[in-house]
Amino acid sequence: MKRYKQIMFDNARWDGFELRPDDIIISTPAKCGTTWTQMICALLIFQTTMFDRPLDVISPWMDMMTRSRDDIVADLDAQTHRRFIKSHTPYDGLPHDGRVTYICVGRDPRDVFMSWDNHVSNMDIVALITARQNAVGLDDITEIPPMPPELEIDRFNMWIDAPVTDEKGMTEIGLGLNMHHLASFWEVRDDPNIVLLHYADLAADLEGEMRRLAARLGIEVPEELWPELVAAASFENMREHADVIAPETTSAIWQENQRFFNKGTSGQWQQLLGDAELERYFKRVNELAQPDLVAWAHHD
Repeated sequence: MKRYKQIMFDNARWDGFELRPDDIIISTPAKCGTTWTQMICALLIFQTTMFDRPLDVISPWMDMMTRSRDDIVADLDAQTHRRFIKSHTPYDGLPHDGRVTYICVGRDPRDVFMSWDNHVSNMDIVALITARQNAVGLDDITEIPPMPPELEIDRFNMWIDAPVTDEKGMTEIGLGLNMHHLASFWEVRDDPNIVLLHYADLAADLEGEMRRLAARLGIEVPEELWPELVAAASFENMREHADVIAPETTSAIWQENQRFFNKGTSGQWQQLLGDAELERYFKRVNELAQPDLVAWAHHD
């Protein structure tokens, strides 16, 4: 597996983890609908809108270093239901098993940035680092990343220019990683255990996409349950119940849990980007991915 490591995540934590034949790995680029997809999987698997634990405990992020790997593996080993596990690792950094279903979700990268920018500003950095310290320690951190630029457009330009890995081999969050992640799944999209979803499709036809995913997962849902399950998967419901649906709420890393589900709309980038910025953006994105993938990511 290719190595992806950043201050807060490390895909080496997958090493030695025993997969089960019906496992589901939800692997999306950051801010593309990961929690939304976890919620949908939970609703389809349990066929109830009430869960006995927070969503990120039921469906933990294996790579994230705010919990010890031993605790995550113990929780997953104890589960008797169909497991669905979160990751932000591209397909080439995950363990491959033909019996496992892999779900990847794409989103217009310009909206990804807008959501990521809100995501970062909503973080309680002290709480985040404290959670990491308690889980795995801080001995491997040799330097703290620099503060982001003050202007939003400068942060956008930094995001689109970021390579997949820096000169020290550390993974960088940005357009490069976003498109590489999608490309790693795009290349195997015809494999029977690969499912591609798009954020815009979920927003436009949530029930239709939930039914399509249920069929791909081989899950039968009684017809009378669909209205309740679809309502529970709505952006508004997830925002209302952010304290138990948003990730890492047990570590209190968000200034506002509801703000994790900030707007959930597409096209927010139009408030930021003019013609010159869009020309620069598309020059970069077309350097990073093939035309068919670029068109799909932008929902053209």
